[in-house]
Amino acid sequence: MKVLITGMGIITAVGTGTDETLAALKSGRSGMDVVRRFDTAHRHIPVCEVKQSNGELRDMSGIPSDKRYCSRTALLGLIAARQAMRSSHSKTAGRRIGLVNATTTGGMDYHEVHYRKMSSGDVCAQEVELLDCAGGTHLIADVLGITDNVTTVSTACSSSANAILTGVRMIRNGLADKVLAGGSDALTRFTLNGFNTLEILSPTGCRPFDANRNGITLGEGAAYVVLESEKTALPDDILCEVSGYANVSEAYHQTSSSPDGEGAAMAVRKALSVAGLSPDDIDYIHAHGTGTQVNDLSEGRAVESVFRNRTPPLSSTKGSTGHTLAAAGSAGAIISVLAIREQLLFAGAGFHRPMPELSFQPNTLLRQATINHVLSNSFGFGGSNTSLIFSRY
Repeated sequence: MKVLITGMGIITAVGTGTDETLAALKSGRSGMDVVRRFDTAHRHIPVCEVKQSNGELRDMSGIPSDKRYCSRTALLGLIAARQAMRSSHSKTAGRRIGLVNATTTGGMDYHEVHYRKMSSGDVCAQEVELLDCAGGTHLIADVLGITDNVTTVSTACSSSANAILTGVRMIRNGLADKVLAGGSDALTRFTLNGFNTLEILSPTGCRPFDANRNGITLGEGAAYVVLESEKTALPDDILCEVSGYANVSEAYHQTSSSPDGEGAAMAVRKALSVAGLSPDDIDYIHAHGTGTQVNDLSEGRAVESVFRNRTPPLSSTKGSTGHTLAAAGSAGAIISVLAIREQLLFAGAGFHRPMPELSFQPNTLLRQATINHVLSNSFGFGGSNTSLIFSRY
């Protein structure tokens, strides 16, 4: 059974919706700036922050007035989820609709703002629920009226890629007729301080696959796709097929990828096997490409291991959107779909010098190309490696 994408929604630092996202990628515009939404000792470190305040996000989300307590993560998620569901027009009545939502921060942003209030015990039950990773999931499900198969995934940076993988499997195994899958994460002091402690935040802005790369640029946002089978999808809604998928949990290290890239290579090979494709069939790789010393070398070696005869054009768009953590995989999915729809190879920002350890360098120019199959990688902490393949339908 073929599983198709019939709807998409996204919000990041470069814009709201697929049209604004595409325009930013075409122009090479980046959402990089300093933190403006909260006080931090790391204000000098660049991030990719969604420009709207929480109040503005509430207005954009159309959230009912009785939902008083909402984290920024949940609001971002609801905005993108609404976009995705509205762009998919097949009927929902009488069908089993699933939601697979991903996050790493949950309601941490709300907790940080109201810490003193919460530590004193002056809270209501709804506020406490916001701290759970599933809080945003249930808010989205409640507002959108999704009551079947509601679940939350949290596997670090591969979270929303695994949400999509899970949604595809649900449809293929007859557990749902239509699945909204993706993820959302807000920028918080917790993540900013945590990644700074790991000493992997870039002081200048990330440079994926550059010899002088010096760390990641954190971002925030949300991205969701609607998944359906060929039986229920309306022809005019079909954007592409999710033809391949795989997750490999290598457990090499708590935060580092395996230096030889073997775990990542296994995920790519398994995704190709599921899709029934060979490495030569891939026309573009949307890389995880965080800009850290370890990750880019590991992913690069994995690419070289799998694509021995020819390395397809490859780029990471995190120089534009930042690393949106749990939303990175679904944002990558949408960018992959846009590459197929527009027949465009997107450029990676920040690249200047090739890595001497690798035989290839990322694509640096926006250009037209024949694109039938796109590989999208998402590699998370703890060795949770996920690869998805999107194919022209």
